[in-house]
Amino acid sequence: MPREMRSRGTRHYDKPPMGIEALVGRLTDRGLFIPDVTRASRYIQHIGYYRFKPYMIPFKQDDQFQQGTTFDDILDLYVFDRNLRLLVMDALERIEVAIRAALTDHMASQYQDAHWYLDPHHFNQPSIHQNLLRIVQRTCDERLKGNAETNEEPIIHRSALEHYLITYNTPELPPSWIMVEMLTLGQLYTTYRNLERRADKTAIAKSIGLTSTVLESWLRTYVRVRNICAHHGRFWNVGLGVYPAIPTSGSILWLEGPELPERSRRRIYPVLVSLQSILARVSPHSGWATRLEELVGSRPPMNLRGMGFPDNWTDDEFWGRYLR
Repeated sequence: MPREMRSRGTRHYDKPPMGIEALVGRLTDRGLFIPDVTRASRYIQHIGYYRFKPYMIPFKQDDQFQQGTTFDDILDLYVFDRNLRLLVMDALERIEVAIRAALTDHMASQYQDAHWYLDPHHFNQPSIHQNLLRIVQRTCDERLKGNAETNEEPIIHRSALEHYLITYNTPELPPSWIMVEMLTLGQLYTTYRNLERRADKTAIAKSIGLTSTVLESWLRTYVRVRNICAHHGRFWNVGLGVYPAIPTSGSILWLEGPELPERSRRRIYPVLVSLQSILARVSPHSGWATRLEELVGSRPPMNLRGMGFPDNWTDDEFWGRYLR
């Protein structure tokens, strides 16, 4: 059931734009120590004041910076967040690729049909299925309207979609292993959720070590996470609004210590746990957990609390398997 739209605010925005010099001056007036104004101005100019501003919040009290706060304290938090996003995107890439493969491999093999997705009987809601077909059709049309992908050198190869479209006439749309590569993560999530048969969902999820309910929940969260990271948004203490379900099945790799407190469940820590859980299945030799520990291991308690990390998080046997 669709949620009711929340009410808009009532105030009128009438704040005038400010130049870089004025913005840096505002930071100084509010107690931030900036030893090199030229350097700070360059960062503000190329990052953007209002992208940088949320990273100032942990260092402020009553709109003034805490005594001793420097520009580099804020910049350090910004750089950490950037590195965290890159690390998360690395995990999401592997997981997204694995889910695409699991979807097409199972459905094509199970029904012995490379074009299984054209059959409406595989889907629960006809309108969502029709939208999937429109997405694929539009992508094909746009490729045919675009410049041909030349193949003049042995090392240069056409894309699979280009090859299909200029080689085959029927079926009009490509096989599913090409189709899944056209979808955004959000569209992939919607396609999986719209599958008609529970057995298909279960088999796809099992191939990456999850149940269908958990995969659907985690995919929904990953759509939000990927959008934030791909658009370079603040991630370390953002309110996601959608969080991964905590597994109850013993078949799913998860934390072995005490149950996560509610404050941790509503932060990004369980997202990081879920990423490692799937990576353990689809990329078992990955050093992702070690890189995570190296990144957050030296962060101050303020950072760890904002991300929902429990105390002594690396002591949990779940992480112990992968930290090396």
